[in-house]
Amino acid sequence: MPYLIPTRTPLTPEQVEQGFDYLLALQTSGGTYAAGRVEATPELAFTLLQLAEDIIWPVTAVDGEAADLCADSFALDEVGCVLLSALRDWARDSATTAVPGIARSIIRFIENVIPDLDDHGDTHATLETARDEHLTLAHAVHSAPGAHR
Repeated sequence: MPYLIPTRTPLTPEQVEQGFDYLLALQTSGGTYAAGRVEATPELAFTLLQLAEDIIWPVTAVDGEAADLCADSFALDEVGCVLLSALRDWARDSATTAVPGIARSIIRFIENVIPDLDDHGDTHATLETARDEHLTLAHAVHSAPGAHR
């Protein structure tokens, strides 16, 4: 059964900033520095989980309209489903201890799967680009008439 992302309230710009601040601090300076900058709370775990879904799902999901589907397409789709399911279970079972693990999973996924935008192996730049894209979307969603607040 395919992994489906449930309907949810979009992240606020503040949540996007908090999540990416943690990711960037962890990627740049390690866990101790990140922990000192942002407290690992259940809210941060679920923010990171939503960011993981927003980053991983579009890359791994099978596009039913793609003309070049092959067995590898379905294997990648299933790997994405398994990863997101495991991260979701981890966040549900132990939200505060899941924070660094979910963050490291996002960083590792970006390092190993998402193409480097500047071809310099700089995951930091890729994370900053992803943050900017997510902030733009969060601002658009939360500033629209009748938006969630």
